Amino acid sequence: MREIMTEGNFVDYVKMYVASGKGGQGSAHLHREKYITKGGPDGGDGGRGGHVIIRGNSNLWTLLHLKFKKHVRAGHGDNGSKSRSTGADGEDFYLDVPLGTVVRDTETNTILFEITEHGEEKIVAEGGKGGLGNWHFKSSTNQTPRYAQPGMPMQEHYITMELKVLADVGLVGFPNAGKSTLLSVITSAKPKIADYEFTTLKPNLGIVEYRDFQTFVMADIPGIIEGAAEGKGLGHYFLRHIERNSILLFLIPADADDIAKQYEVLLDELRRYNPEMLDKERLIAISKSDMLDSELQSELKQELDKTLPIPYMFISSVAQKGITELKDTLWKMLNV
Repeated sequence: MREIMTEGNFVDYVKMYVASGKGGQGSAHLHREKYITKGGPDGGDGGRGGHVIIRGNSNLWTLLHLKFKKHVRAGHGDNGSKSRSTGADGEDFYLDVPLGTVVRDTETNTILFEITEHGEEKIVAEGGKGGLGNWHFKSSTNQTPRYAQPGMPMQEHYITMELKVLADVGLVGFPNAGKSTLLSVITSAKPKIADYEFTTLKPNLGIVEYRDFQTFVMADIPGIIEGAAEGKGLGHYFLRHIERNSILLFLIPADADDIAKQYEVLLDELRRYNPEMLDKERLIAISKSDMLDSELQSELKQELDKTLPIPYMFISSVAQKGITELKDTLWKMLNV
């Protein structure tokens, strides 16, 4: 089973210098052997320089393994030699990354590509082509060319890799809504839990074990605060993780002043960040509902039936109330 990621070893942002290999030089060798004093040109081509290749790996969840890899270089191509022998290609350098990794040019901040599939490969620094050997330049007017091409130079870039978490369910809510507590109850993740803003500074991922050994992945996205879409607080850094979730689970505490209004504020943050977010399926979980007696819950339900535009359910992570029903509902939504 894949590892469970918690804040301490969740790395979702890495900067790195990458350099491909130089192409090998073509050979200007002239054929010489016994009884043949003036053989023609037989210099081989230089080998291609090695590429630096980014490769998707579905077994990785973070960029932790690349955190201290600041410089990456592929191998240089070998020079060509006599008898039209082509030099060996330089060794390619592979960087395995989790699915959902976005690769940017650090200097321009331009997105180069995004890795979304297992085994997908993209060249981020192309190896230099090998130079042509002198036998390519033989002609009727130049029977013994004594020159060959040099290999093409290497490419070098500074790149930035960012990870957008690929989880099935993303937990969305203000700080203190109980997201970390829910994740610790519903999965085997062990997030840091405390009652203050930005306890969760990195997304916590947990695997929810469902019936018959089936599983789905839930991510506790760090708390949104009003103004996150404008970059207030740590908003933008967090919001990109929500882009990749299939279902958005809004967690709003039962003691909120106005549950419907809080939902609208959260939704508006997502809308301003990226309107496409509103195309995702949504569900509201009213957390901390163990604070409500049956009469209060009944009254609140009547009110919410009028004001909430999407399905909702009452849960309590501490009292384990409604957790099984929540799993059932999410599973159905994921497998419609």
